[in-house]
Order: sequence, then structure tokens, then C-alpha cells
Amino acid sequence: MGKNNQLPGGDSMRFSVVDMGYDQWQVDSCLDELGVRLTRLAALAESAAGDGREWDRIRQEASGLCGLLRRTDPAGAAAGRGLGEVEREAADILARARVELDAAREEARQLRERAYAEAVQARRDFEAALYARRRREARVDEILGGLGTEPVPVDTPTAAAGATGVPATRAAAGGAE
Repeated sequence: MGKNNQLPGGDSMRFSVVDMGYDQWQVDSCLDELGVRLTRLAALAESAAGDGREWDRIRQEASGLCGLLRRTDPAGAAAGRGLGEVEREAADILARARVELDAAREEARQLRERAYAEAVQARRDFEAALYARRRREARVDEILGGLGTEPVPVDTPTAAAGATGVPATRAAAGGAE
């Protein structure tokens, strides 16, 4: 649950693991303590300017603190392993998304080409139908233009008059002309 880290003086740090990383208050508290120790270490370094044994102790304390900071660094080895795993998972998701995007683009390209081909064919069919209609219209005009228009005599019986019992002419109906 918690991670123990030994401070150079024999003290240990214990952080509670929360949903994402470590408890922020505990980490901040530890870093504050390390800051105090580093300040003391700096003061020791100033006062021990000539004492060889004191310099060895200072170097040992500094090395221990640096090692401790590397172990408690969230981007350090333990977190780095988790981060690498997350990065690999993200890369896998990204790769799958790119494959799906490429497939969707290909499907869209095929659909666009099919729709274009159908539109071109529909236009050709429409133009062919329009051309055929214009040809029929021209033929009708030609036929009607070639017929002579002769006036029909007034007393000519028509098919309609015979079928419905209507007089063939106005004269027959008793009308004046």
C-alpha cells in the first residue's frame, strides 16, 4: 500500500498510494523535510571548509539525499514503468484509431466514386431521354407541317355526330349561317 524510503539518517518515508500516484500532502511534507536537511547540509559545507572528515560526511549525506529524491520522484523508476505502460497503451489505441480512420476514408472514397458514377449515368439517361423527346417533337412538327389544311365544308358529317345523335351541320340543326 505505502512505499518505504530510507532517509540517509535512518529515517523512513511512507506514502499512501491514492487513485493517481501518491498522497500530495505527504509528498509535499517529505520534500519540505528534504529542503530543511539540504539547508543544514549547505551550512555544514560552509563550516567544514577545511575538515576532510566533515567533507566526507557531507558528500555521503548529499549522495543519500540525491538518491532519495530519485526514488521518490514521480517520474522515477516505479512511476516510469507505469508511465511506459500507459504510453504503450496510448500508442496501441492511436494505432487502432489510425487503422479505423484509414478504413473509413477508403469506404468514403468508394462511396463517393459510386455516387459520382451513378450521377453521371443518371445525367446520361436524362440527356438521352430529352434527346429522344426532342426528336419525337421534331418528327411530329414535320408530320403536321407536311399536312395541308383544307377547309372542311360545313355540311360534312363527322364521326362524333353519328355517334351521339348530334346534327352533322349547323344547317341541319336549323341554325343560320
